[in-house]
Amino acid sequence: MQSYTIGQAARLLGVSPDTARRWADAGRVATHRDDAGRRLIDGRDLAAFSVELAQQPDAEPDTSRTSVRNAFPGIVTAVKIGDVAAQVEIQAGPHRLVSLVTREAVEELGLEVGAEAVARVKSTNVHIDRV
Repeated sequence: MQSYTIGQAARLLGVSPDTARRWADAGRVATHRDDAGRRLIDGRDLAAFSVELAQQPDAEPDTSRTSVRNAFPGIVTAVKIGDVAAQVEIQAGPHRLVSLVTREAVEELGLEVGAEAVARVKSTNVHIDRV
């Protein structure tokens, strides 16, 4: 059976390694140690825990809700504004995403180089959420 390190589990769950480590320390997800002493989580346990997390109500009621599931959190690296439309580039880890949005959307979201943002991809469209 596949096992995951705390860091790998954190990435799959969309949380920091510290959060995943705290969950493991609290016994929310079972871990075991490999021959090198690393803490691992069995794939089946991680899958069950991820379903459990998804079913919990949001702790933060102001968290944005969306039907778009492919989220790429990153940083805005370029904004090119025209009269009506704008091009926004986001670097999300190794991924460079480019979205064409309205000028008004860029202004309302306060998108500028250095801003934290999330690119959401559904089919061929990229949506951007300001974090």
